[in-house]
Amino acid sequence: MTRQNLRRKLQQIRRNLPAEKQQMAAHEVANRLLQRLSHLQPEQTTVAVYKSFDGELPTAPVIEKLWQLGVNAVLPVLHPFAKGHLLFLRYTPDTPMTLNKYGIQEPELNVQNVVPLSDIQVLLMPLVGFDSRGNRIGMGGGYYDRTLAQWHNGNRPNLFPIGLSYNQQQVEHIPVESWDIPLPEVITPAKHWRF
Repeated sequence: MTRQNLRRKLQQIRRNLPAEKQQMAAHEVANRLLQRLSHLQPEQTTVAVYKSFDGELPTAPVIEKLWQLGVNAVLPVLHPFAKGHLLFLRYTPDTPMTLNKYGIQEPELNVQNVVPLSDIQVLLMPLVGFDSRGNRIGMGGGYYDRTLAQWHNGNRPNLFPIGLSYNQQQVEHIPVESWDIPLPEVITPAKHWRF
């Protein structure tokens, strides 16, 4: 199966999950994630999370739990000048939000709220699919690939990426491209995968 066909198939699977199953999965993943991050000091930790879109695993429970613990949360924003790249901005309950060109919620751009990637300890990533080797497939824009490249090349050694996913998004094999970087971990409702 081609990468694009696999992407479409997996997107349809996650869109077809009933809302109550999506919410249950989101809470289970949030609990697993908090167990994973329990060794970190909350007030000294910054976690990049994302606002769910198009059937992605809902992140509202993760965000709420991070805030309750005092963890600094940031959200990705499409970089206004570097096409195909992300910026990360502080995210609090009163952060003004806007929709980007894809219809995804992101904080309104304010340079005072930009958090450099070097100040982020954990990068939570949405997945369309993953396999047992940590290979991932995303929406196809390459935004997270470019962010992961900075980590993979050693430019951001303190950053730790973790994919968040439904159980149904695991497949036997993801076709790999030359720019793909496997994830070290993926958390699903049923399992915490380490690769």
